[in-house]
Order: sequence, then structure tokens, then C-alpha cells
Amino acid sequence: MSTPKKLYIKTYGCQMNVYDSERMAEALSGYEQTQSPDDADMILLNTCHIREKAAEKVYSELGRFKGLKTAKPDLKIGVAGCVAQAEGPEIMRRQPMVDLVVGPQSYHRLPELEAKAQAGEKALDTDFPEEDKFEHLKRRPKATRGPTAFLTVQEGCDKFCAFCVVPYTRGAEVSRPAQQIMTEARDLVERGVREVTLLGQNVNAYHGHDAGLSGLIWDLAKIDGLERIRFTTSHPRDMDDALIAAHGECDKLMPYLHLPVQAGSDKILKRMNRGHTAEEYLRLIERIRAARPDILMSGDFIVGFPEETEADFQDTLDLVEEVKYGYAYSFKYSTRPGTPAAERALVDPAEADDRLQRLQALITKHQRQVQDDMVGKTVNVLFEKPGRLEGQMGGKSEYLHAVHVDDAPVARGTIAPVKIVASSTNSLAGRLA
Repeated sequence: MSTPKKLYIKTYGCQMNVYDSERMAEALSGYEQTQSPDDADMILLNTCHIREKAAEKVYSELGRFKGLKTAKPDLKIGVAGCVAQAEGPEIMRRQPMVDLVVGPQSYHRLPELEAKAQAGEKALDTDFPEEDKFEHLKRRPKATRGPTAFLTVQEGCDKFCAFCVVPYTRGAEVSRPAQQIMTEARDLVERGVREVTLLGQNVNAYHGHDAGLSGLIWDLAKIDGLERIRFTTSHPRDMDDALIAAHGECDKLMPYLHLPVQAGSDKILKRMNRGHTAEEYLRLIERIRAARPDILMSGDFIVGFPEETEADFQDTLDLVEEVKYGYAYSFKYSTRPGTPAAERALVDPAEADDRLQRLQALITKHQRQVQDDMVGKTVNVLFEKPGRLEGQMGGKSEYLHAVHVDDAPVARGTIAPVKIVASSTNSLAGRLA
């Protein structure tokens, strides 16, 4: 019996890339995964094009593998994901040691591309294929897995925000058929999953169900053994009445919502092509909180966007002060070649750095206050893994807070009430209630 070849995957970026990496590993069924590139027969970098200098970071990472490739001439190296989509031929030109390049919409073709690479040919596929890649992927294996899982339901984006490359690297909005998602969700539950996070670049634009994302959520809620449902990432323009109502009425839909706004200035929002005002966003949050008063809000912000003034930035601080996010992610604007904002004059880097630090300080203050306010309350924790200390178990509350409990005689995958007794920088401590 031959020894299975070994596959090393390094994943960059968002949760959708985590999901994609899982599916790519499943597609390459002749390999078993390894945690070390030194042991690998194939190295696959699943890349992200969102952050600054994303492509250069990929080339730098590839450079680290040159010695390994020299020592192991049969080693195959592949690049997948959004950088692959954006720069496929350029990757092979700049790094001739790369054997395989595949875009995020074509990874169902990995077995054929891998066979081509094994035959000594260069394998490149960055098309936007007409066929549904999910229909062509192998059925997911039945191996037991952890209690949480990501589940992609929608890909691509039609919003064309001025700073974003997603419409160019992931393509137009496409939704998976609801029945296909239901089948995958049931398979995950059979393997031990109790919580799914529905993923999409613009997940609440999902239209693979007659009743949209809310209809899909209500159908998923009927699956026995699936106890928790989350979704990310959303756009304010697609937060419809039915989805807002589901937050108040569906017990399995968790009270956590990631709803990026990016800026608090109407001038900047217009220049970003966000399609809404700050006031419309704030009134939307009012409606969501009216439906589910205890919901924890999360957001995204870009500071230093071209033409942002100090007054514009103050509008962002004012919005953050009003919402009081439990989580928020903030970044300094970085140019993405090919996007509308790429040709605009940049804000002074030192000024942008200063604004980012001020914004993050305010976000951190609110985040800590939200956590501190949990002390004395009882939350339901899905236990996922042992903690750092003997007898300790860790998991996530319904609000996505990390919670650890000492001397917790609970099995992985258990959901149990926990009284919160202490708050620290990034987690909560509790005891079984």
C-alpha cells in the first residue's frame, strides 16, 4: 500500500478562505494534510487580495520555499485564491518554480490541474466558469470534526465599493441553491457540528432561497442537532425586514451581527460608493436593536480614505460613539490597483496613522465596556476545546465572546449555561451555572 502524499495549505484572509481551503483539501483526496511545508509533497497558498501589498507578501512567501524546492525537485507549489485570480500569469512569470495557479471560482478543477502539474506542465486556471463549482466538488467526507463550521452560501459582490477588489477577483454575486446548502449542513451536523456560520462576501444578498437569507436561516433552524446559526459579512443595503425580524424571532440565530459601515462621513461614504448615508445606517441599527435588544454589533472601518478631512474623521468617531460596537475592525486605507479609488490623492500617512490609533482606542474602550458588562450575567457557551490550564474548557458565548471555565466537566460540543465572573482583555471567565 503506497504512502499518501502530503499537502500543506497556508490560508490568508477571511473566513471564506478558511472554508475554501477545507474544500480544496477535500478535492485533493489523494493527499493527507500536514502542518509543515518541510514534509509536503504539495504546498498550496490560498491567498487574499484585500490588505495592503497582498501580492508582494505572496511573492515573499514563495521566496522562502526556493530552498525547499531545490532540495525536493518533485515538490509542487500552487497559488490559489484572490491574488491568483488577479495576477495568475504574472505569478508564474515572476516565480517560475510555481507549478499551479487557480482562482477562487475554479478550485473544483484542482485534481486535473494537479495531474497536469505532476506531468511537468504549468497549470493555470483563473476563469470564471459557467458551471457551479459546488456541484462538481466531491461530497464532504464523514470524518468527525469540531462543533463549529463555516458554510459558504454566497460569493462575489455587485456593490463595487471604490476601495474593494472583490468584484474583480470573486466576480458577480452568485448564490448557492438552498437545497445544496441544506444537504451540506445536515452532513456537517452528522459529523458533530452544532454551530454554522453562513459565509458570503455579501451574505445578506443571498437569493438562493425564495425568501432570501432569512428563509434559508429558518429552514436551517429546523435541522435537529444544529443549535446555532450565524452569518457574515453583511451590507447595510441588503438588511431587509425579514432578516431583521429573524434576529428577534429565530432562537437559533445568535445575537451577533457584523454590519460594516466603513466611515461616518456622508461625503466619504459617497466617495466610497457605499450607497447609504450615516443616518440611514444608524436608523437601521435602531431597528435591529428594537427586534433584538441584546444584540452585539460588530463593524469595519477604513481611515485615511482619499479626501478624508479631520471633520470627516470626527464623523466616524461620532458614529462609533453612538453605536458602541462590541467588536470592530479598523484599517488604514491602502490602494488596490484597478479600483476607482486607486487614482485619488492619499491622505498624509502620518495623519492616517494618528486617526487609526485614535479610532482603535475608542473601539477598544467600547469593546472592553461591553465585555465588563457581561460580568454577573449568565450566557450559553458552546465548549470547543480545552483551555490552557488543567481541567479548563473554552468556548464561545452566543455573543461570540471567548469564555473559559475552570474545572468544567463538560464534553466538547456541549452547550451549557455559564455565569460570567471576570472580564479580561480578550476573554471572559465563568463558572457553570
